[in-house]
Amino acid sequence: MSFLLAILAAAAAPAVSASDPVTIVDEAARKRGDRSQVLVLGTSHLRSLPRDYDRTAFDPLIERLAEWNPEAIAIESLSGAQCDYLREYDFAYDGTADGYCPDPTAARAVLGVTNAQAEQLVETMLAAPFAERPAEQRRHLAALFLAMGDPVSALVQWLRLPKSERRADESLTDPLVVELQRRADSRSEDSIIAARVAARLGLERVYAVDDHTGDRASGDTDTPVFAQEMAQIWDNDAAKRTPARFDALQAKFLADGDVLGWYRAINDEDHLRDDTMTGDFAAAAASTLPGNTGRKYLAYWETRNLRMVANLREVIGPGRRVLAIVGVSHSPYYHRYLGMTSDVELSDLGPVLRD
Repeated sequence: MSFLLAILAAAAAPAVSASDPVTIVDEAARKRGDRSQVLVLGTSHLRSLPRDYDRTAFDPLIERLAEWNPEAIAIESLSGAQCDYLREYDFAYDGTADGYCPDPTAARAVLGVTNAQAEQLVETMLAAPFAERPAEQRRHLAALFLAMGDPVSALVQWLRLPKSERRADESLTDPLVVELQRRADSRSEDSIIAARVAARLGLERVYAVDDHTGDRASGDTDTPVFAQEMAQIWDNDAAKRTPARFDALQAKFLADGDVLGWYRAINDEDHLRDDTMTGDFAAAAASTLPGNTGRKYLAYWETRNLRMVANLREVIGPGRRVLAIVGVSHSPYYHRYLGMTSDVELSDLGPVLRD
């Protein structure tokens, strides 16, 4: 067990007593063995990289993740179904869909499908096994994934095409190809890492597990009091160290190209505890400011992470080996909440990122 997992297990221990009935389930799953393996890769959000950065620098990381051989990859992105929900309930989630969701309108218009119809067609097509899918079917799948609001899975299909077949056709029209190429060129861990690992392993898609439906847990945050008190909560040494440290780590990576070293440093357990957790969420939890802002913020954050892990647990299902790529501030919560599930075993990231 890694140091971080030991800390989280110790922190969670008081909540589990000898009389907790669920321990019977835990023990039964451990006794059976062969629990689902999950590897959590905490990441910086790569949009901060220079636009012209050479993506081949990520090849050693992609190689290591591919060697771990996941059967599914989960990413910090919103599903098309949730995006539709956020648009429908915009009165409660003002601007959230605009900030986090791709626009599937063009693909839906070309194919003449709704989100649900596109997803049903994808499931039907993927249920039919192929040693290698025809290029026309891959282009159609890419268009369907765009209609689902899942551009990263569309990119997986695009990358699995031979370069000579990466072109427009009746379903994957020229504007949709432009959208795919834009996605391929985007500075995103989803495009730079997740889609490339999936394509390399011959996976058909990735799974979006982010969640913003719990944003309502905090109540109204669009107030001067909330902004003022959050500024006070973050006015501490640990919170100030975090961005400075991440800027320094990225600058080092840009200088030396050591992607494995960068990811080892990003996921360093001491810094996650002493900087990110202490300066942000612990500071919020401890706050006694009169507007109750710290607890509002914590309610949003914990609800979001619980729902993300619930979505991830659905992807894991009855036994998938899953790589979960997520912003590093979520990774301790992934470990905490996944650690409470009976049929999941967390894999150690250290050997994957070794020198």
